[in-house]
Amino acid sequence: MNIDTLTVASTRAAMEEKQTTAKALVDAFYQKIEAEDPAVGAYLTLSKERAYCQAARVDELADRGDELPALAGVPIAVKDVFTTKDVRTTAGSKILENFIAPYDATVVSRLEEAGAIILGKTNCDEFAMGSSNENSGFHPVHNPRDLTRVPGGSSGGSAAVVAAGTAVASIGSDTGGSIRQPAAFCGVVGLKPTYGRISRYGLIAFASSLDHPGPYAKTVKDAAILLEVMAGRDPMDSTTAGIPVPDYCEHVGRPVEGMKIGVPMEYFEDGLDADVRAAVELGLHELSKAGGEIVPLSLPHTSFAIPTYYVIATAEASSNLARYDGVRYGFRSPEAKTLSEMYRRTRDAGFGAEVKRRIMLGTYVLSAGYYDAYYLKAQRVRSLLARDFDEAFAKVDVLVTPTTPTPAFKLGEKTQDPLAMYLADIFTVTADLVGIPGISIPCGKSKEGLPIGMQILGKHFDEATVLRVAHVAEHALAKRVD
Repeated sequence: MNIDTLTVASTRAAMEEKQTTAKALVDAFYQKIEAEDPAVGAYLTLSKERAYCQAARVDELADRGDELPALAGVPIAVKDVFTTKDVRTTAGSKILENFIAPYDATVVSRLEEAGAIILGKTNCDEFAMGSSNENSGFHPVHNPRDLTRVPGGSSGGSAAVVAAGTAVASIGSDTGGSIRQPAAFCGVVGLKPTYGRISRYGLIAFASSLDHPGPYAKTVKDAAILLEVMAGRDPMDSTTAGIPVPDYCEHVGRPVEGMKIGVPMEYFEDGLDADVRAAVELGLHELSKAGGEIVPLSLPHTSFAIPTYYVIATAEASSNLARYDGVRYGFRSPEAKTLSEMYRRTRDAGFGAEVKRRIMLGTYVLSAGYYDAYYLKAQRVRSLLARDFDEAFAKVDVLVTPTTPTPAFKLGEKTQDPLAMYLADIFTVTADLVGIPGISIPCGKSKEGLPIGMQILGKHFDEATVLRVAHVAEHALAKRVD
């Protein structure tokens, strides 16, 4: 069996038809990881004991002839910001280098209940803060499509394992584009659901009002299957919605004829790479050929999205990261002699430069005399951005935009220019600020052969329509992304 071509759907089918066993799949994937991942650097920790125990449980079900769950035998990797019981969870940071979580994140437990096998934890920007995966406290991740380039961030490791074929699917988190941007750079499917659709319990917080867990996959159908498993109300997370979870796979394959597809002009202005523009415009053309009506429109407050995001996100980060003080868990500096010195030395040694930068920014905008001028004003602009989308979705069913302004850039190209790095998320941060679902699918390649992503955004809790449109586009553009 060629594991490189396996999808979530085909893996379960192979298990059901007894063409393979879960143990054989785990063996094959660990061999591939050992041979190929050192060049990519996508994994931080492998959970072999846990994976083989889960494989034995799945194989026992298959041997008895029991009905197999939705993800039976599917090898999956999990971003290292989700807690995994008895398996190291670092959030990509030296301050948690040896932290062993005492419980599983809800996402992890739901995946395993559905039969998935967790191969290991994937590398990421420290505390999910970054757009290139160069901010990991351990080592950068290389893009499997071109090892000289970044995979995107912060979920670069999760995107890379799917692109490299060292996992069938993976889980990431999206705070400002951290699922969709790496999906575009690595040429895979990345889905950010509505805020509250998937539980954040066990997700190490970056910015609590912006963090969205979601799946990476090779196909839109696989993303739909994974979303259905993970979605739904969780009593451990009060922000999860009690809205019923539909059968997403039912919507995958439905036509788009008669649907209205909005194209916001602000996402196609100067600064957009010519190859990206051409690829996305071709995707829009294919959706039009399939019967969708293309509707040009405006999201007038788009230009305020990046500054708004970097006020709100850093403010929440500075609050969330205050818990890493060397007292309760994680790294503690052995050189300190007083409490205040312990705090300073622990955080100085444990946090990387980008995390320190964001803590300082966040502390500043929340400080006395600046709260109203920055944080409160940013929350008001966030409301204006939400109004833009409400007005747009009163006219159209979905919005289609580029996922990123350029294809993947070279490792080291933007590390000395934080503002240029932040602008890599210019097309993705708004969906996180307003909490709507979005997906990035491959839509073509640049002249250099680098993947290009097309973003499809939908109404709150209307992932079904987003997946429906994405599937039609995926099939229409299949030859362009091979």
